[in-house]
Amino acid sequence: MIWHDIGLKPYDEVLQLQEKLFHENISAKESGADTQQHVILCEHYPVFTLGKSGKRENILVSDEELNAAYYHVNRGGDVTFHGPGQLVIYPILDVEKLGIGLAEYVNRLEETIIDTLNFYKIKTERLAGAPGIWILNAEPRKIAAIGIKASRGITMHGAAININTDLSYFTKIVPCGLQDKAVTSLQQERAEKADMREFIAQYKKSFHKVFGL
Repeated sequence: MIWHDIGLKPYDEVLQLQEKLFHENISAKESGADTQQHVILCEHYPVFTLGKSGKRENILVSDEELNAAYYHVNRGGDVTFHGPGQLVIYPILDVEKLGIGLAEYVNRLEETIIDTLNFYKIKTERLAGAPGIWILNAEPRKIAAIGIKASRGITMHGAAININTDLSYFTKIVPCGLQDKAVTSLQQERAEKADMREFIAQYKKSFHKVFGL
């Protein structure tokens, strides 16, 4: 498996890398060649992305008032925000090679996040009818978002975990199209800034454990 741990990058630059690796794997599969398992880890400069089934009315301000880049993309899900202090995970995996289907892939991707946050003594869960990873004590609040695309068993897009994210950006949208649901971060839950490099190291351990790669 190949890790691409690339730090803070513009959204479009990383999207181009995703698409390159995604199409290379599809071409390899079509020709009978071996596919490669990739995971991109990065942060983005402030950007809002709207999924293919998303609704523009879930963006509550004009494009000018976003004060961030904006892209309509081909992943599942509605609108979300990416920015510095948020770990974004883009697995470009051949799930058929792993012997699993897409539902199990999403379940395992969620489990990598749950397992990593457990290291920080943050108990998180899935919430029926509300994609992502949630803290459910008291008021439900979302700490990670999930949105994927897959073709011929090859995945792209992925997940985003709020570590030290500026949560004020989320007031400009209805995150993931879910009304009256709060958003949180590891920093907010622990009342202290988290070390991103430490978090990434823990996340890699969880990913290897959950996916067996």
